[in-house]
Amino acid sequence: MNKRPQLVYLAFGADIYQFEAIFSIASSLARSVRRDWDIQVFTDAPALYAGLPVATHSISPQWKGPHDYHFRIKHAALQEVLREHEIAALVDTDTFFHESPQKLFDRILPGHLLCNSIGSKLVDAGHSATFLAALESNGLLDSTMRQTNSGVIGLHAADSIVLERSIALMDEHYSAAMGVYTFEEICLALAAHKRLALRECPDLLHHYWSRKAHFRAKVLAWHDKHRDTPTSELALRDLHDVSVQLPRPPQPLRTLQKIATLAVPPEQRQFTRESLYGCYRYSNEFDRACSRVWWEKALENAERRMGDRLNMHTLNLWLNHPVLRTLAGSFHQDLTRHLGALRAEGDNP
Repeated sequence: MNKRPQLVYLAFGADIYQFEAIFSIASSLARSVRRDWDIQVFTDAPALYAGLPVATHSISPQWKGPHDYHFRIKHAALQEVLREHEIAALVDTDTFFHESPQKLFDRILPGHLLCNSIGSKLVDAGHSATFLAALESNGLLDSTMRQTNSGVIGLHAADSIVLERSIALMDEHYSAAMGVYTFEEICLALAAHKRLALRECPDLLHHYWSRKAHFRAKVLAWHDKHRDTPTSELALRDLHDVSVQLPRPPQPLRTLQKIATLAVPPEQRQFTRESLYGCYRYSNEFDRACSRVWWEKALENAERRMGDRLNMHTLNLWLNHPVLRTLAGSFHQDLTRHLGALRAEGDNP
């Protein structure tokens, strides 16, 4: 049994998942003075990782199981690694490290399951009554069981049987779950409940499953800049400028904008304010990459509030209101062009 800890990634499908994995891997290197651990990547695009100190592996078609469930692959891949290695942590691609992964491995002990974060009790999480009833009928529902966020799954090889249990639960109860997005995480929690102690690590890495579009914009900006040299000194230094905070203009400016937008019709105000978040020249180049995301979110949120799509005519009226034109300044042309193209694309059959 190899005692050298293993950092494991699973990346397949669209390029964005691969770019996220590359960024996360680079962040693990940037936070480490000395690397006493290895990196393994299970992927369908091994050529993308040629410039990184990683071992790549193919993904077995059988790992999706009888229901073609892609989240099942996470558990199967980690199970594969733990056959030969004593300690391993599978980390989702949409993460980046604040601290050295060695601190992650230090929390993986026999008798423990390391997850990204420990969630609420399963019975309090708002799942459908049908799903909960199916679990209860199989003796699986326990009012004390807490959910886990599996952005990180860290295990000692002595406890790898928990993955065998979680995979079996996925296969058996997939149909009853009826598309519950966190089904894989629930199965992991069920498999570990009363068998392993839970530990978490949100202080060691950031899992950007929320506000994903903003962080992806930052990741893509970094990747575009360092595509050919992801482990160069400059690339690793730039990683420290990719923050977990959402970029917003300074508070005094936001207050002035809020006052100014009182002159905008009520139904347009929030759209205008959110659009202006993308009309500020941030000093951080990776924050500047979020401008278009702010504009898209402004439109998306406006349509959600209205319960309907904005047609092109109405959108143009909103975009060309004198207050927004003035406050957006030199950004106004790009804002108008981007949302106009987005709406035109969305209106095509």
